[in-house]
Amino acid sequence: MIIWLASYPKSGNTLLRSILSSYFYSNDGVFKFENLAKISQFPMSNHLLSLGVNVDDEKEVFKNFINAQNFLNQDKGKIKFFKTHSSLSKMYECDFTNLQNTLGAIYIVRDPRNVVTSLAHHYNLSIDQATETMIDKTRFMDKTVKNCRVFLGSWGYNYSSWKAFQKQNRYLLVKYEDLTNKKKTVLLKIFKYLDSLGMKSNLDMIKLNKAIKTTDFENMKKKEEIETFYEAVIDSKTGKRKNFFNLGPKNDWRKILDLKNKDKIEKNFESEMIELGYL
Repeated sequence: MIIWLASYPKSGNTLLRSILSSYFYSNDGVFKFENLAKISQFPMSNHLLSLGVNVDDEKEVFKNFINAQNFLNQDKGKIKFFKTHSSLSKMYECDFTNLQNTLGAIYIVRDPRNVVTSLAHHYNLSIDQATETMIDKTRFMDKTVKNCRVFLGSWGYNYSSWKAFQKQNRYLLVKYEDLTNKKKTVLLKIFKYLDSLGMKSNLDMIKLNKAIKTTDFENMKKKEEIETFYEAVIDSKTGKRKNFFNLGPKNDWRKILDLKNKDKIEKNFESEMIELGYL
């Protein structure tokens, strides 16, 4: 069964994956880039290619998401984490996932006024372009060499769509701001949630503390300077990898976001931002 780590892009998914992969997929809890691969993204091309699906046929790809998850869940009783930026929506009359394949979902949300600057840096966009991307209700996430196309929707739609799992008590909301400022408190809440799903984490606080310490932003940033982080994108202008760990805590919309885009984001996502305590 799958536990989804779902989020809109640049909302803190990598931080949570880093902590959980350090805890569950290492002996000592110390973060290593290679452990992130243990919590991979869905849908990747190889998930569909293994079923004989033509990954260049968008309709066939969306129609086979459930089949791919059925295949991944062949090991009965085994729990897997998967990252996704997909909204929880129906495309070509087919669902992204279902209750037969999903044990639970942790949705990571971040103040959209901070997402926009991070999104702009990561994808080589202007702030204006990044804002338009976030409010676009028809937005897809483009296919890459490794990953298949998914329906993203707007920032607000993406966030709201995953709340569908609340009815089945299979949903946990995590705010990025809490994950960075109250890391241990939030992680204890996450482990309690995982236990409620039947994961039986047998919490080891020494190991968790090491995972917390070694996934500190400055530590991750320094690590990226001396090691290759393959999830960092290639800058189309320079041909070099852009720093994935860019501003971190210094990404403060109050200091770096212009008034025009701030107002546009707040206007478009007013209800969601009030609900989340961002307004």
